[in-house]
Amino acid sequence: MKIRANLMTRGFYQRSPLEVAPALLNKVMATADGRSGRIVEVEAYCGALDAAAHSYRGRTARNATMFGPPGHMYVYFTYGMHWCANAVAWETEPGSGVLIRALQPLTGLDEMRSARGIQADRLLSSGPARLCQALGITGKEDSLDLTDRQSRVTILDDGVSPPAQPGNSPRIGIAKDAAHPWRWYVAGNPYVSGPKRALQP
Repeated sequence: MKIRANLMTRGFYQRSPLEVAPALLNKVMATADGRSGRIVEVEAYCGALDAAAHSYRGRTARNATMFGPPGHMYVYFTYGMHWCANAVAWETEPGSGVLIRALQPLTGLDEMRSARGIQADRLLSSGPARLCQALGITGKEDSLDLTDRQSRVTILDDGVSPPAQPGNSPRIGIAKDAAHPWRWYVAGNPYVSGPKRALQP
């Protein structure tokens, strides 16, 4: 099965991550070898305005991609064992981006199961480290251009709109600026990785 979809252009990412993050819900993250999943959970990180962002204290060798052009992928290593992937997104605040937290698998499930070493589809890409393992994303993909159709990883629009009322909550697993409601997810989707309860109005 091949996903028929339009590639997200750089202009899509040249906005505040607080706009880009919910707009990424229901987009498709795909690899050149046929693995793909629908984005169902994201978190925004806002550069120097956000103490939880890797870029909060400025540019380093590790986070340099976050200060580059929007639409590139920032991949980082965490806990000494896991990779996590972000879409660089900013208009006026360099160092900002969106963490892709969970995917609903669409194509290439056999390859994902092999990469993850599990058979339970619900656990294939539910979580930022799991999805990177499922798609084979490592530090080699740091700075990859998501807007280039020749890239190994791209983000696509297959015509499914973001939810009109996405779930919304504080981000998961952070200690600084933890109260910001900068996590969005597709409410009711079983592949969402964290707490499913939305903020009460």
